[in-house]
Amino acid sequence: MMKPPSCTKILMDPEHVSKRNKNKSAGMGLCLVTMPLLKPVIEVVNLGRISYADGLQAQRTFIQRHLNALSQQPTAESPVNAVLLCEHDPVYTIGIRTARYPIKEEERLKQLGAEFHRSDRGGLITFHGPGQLVCYPILNLAHFRKSVRWYVGELETTVIRLCHRFGIKAETSPDTGVWVQNDKICAIGIHCGRYITSHGLALNCNNDLRWFSHITPCGIEGKGVTSLSQALKREVTVPDAVDLLLETFAKQFDCVLRH
Repeated sequence: MMKPPSCTKILMDPEHVSKRNKNKSAGMGLCLVTMPLLKPVIEVVNLGRISYADGLQAQRTFIQRHLNALSQQPTAESPVNAVLLCEHDPVYTIGIRTARYPIKEEERLKQLGAEFHRSDRGGLITFHGPGQLVCYPILNLAHFRKSVRWYVGELETTVIRLCHRFGIKAETSPDTGVWVQNDKICAIGIHCGRYITSHGLALNCNNDLRWFSHITPCGIEGKGVTSLSQALKREVTVPDAVDLLLETFAKQFDCVLRH
């Protein structure tokens, strides 16, 4: 009598459990062993303190690698999901939801000592400056979930969990971003083309909040801004927040970060 063949391992996805299925009529033994899918790997790039223009250029570099791959064009570098971290020199930026900003207002803001930039992100006017942790995830959402609504929600939840780690009760509201009561602690504005994300979030750590007094942040009347330092009544710097942001990001997006 012929002996049944040895058990064969078959990798299946997306189930994360093992099954054994014996076909008695054929006298065959078959082990179906399923393995978890590999987590997406995201490269962490710390850009330090840079101008807003340099931040845009860094994003374009990573975006183009993704677009070349999608178009099957030859490229010197492989596409990579990345998280770009930085602080910006003082700058006011407006998004695509803003009608042409009055030149007089633009000049007024520049006279305060800040730059002024138009961008292709969502949202209205905001401020970036030293002491604010800016995070630009350049991700192909096909590796995660093809949903912009889902993606923005994941960014918000990431920051909420970071705030909770600091002991701050933060939450979402009908207005995008993360809030501590009526004060925004983190602004979120993204761009997504062909499911490649850019721009991202700006978390107030110990930045000078007086810069926001010259504008209506994100166009939202009657609400203010706060920071980790102001909420905790102690100094919390960008380096203090970076590791917790990356930790909560990795858990929320179920990914592996590579430094």
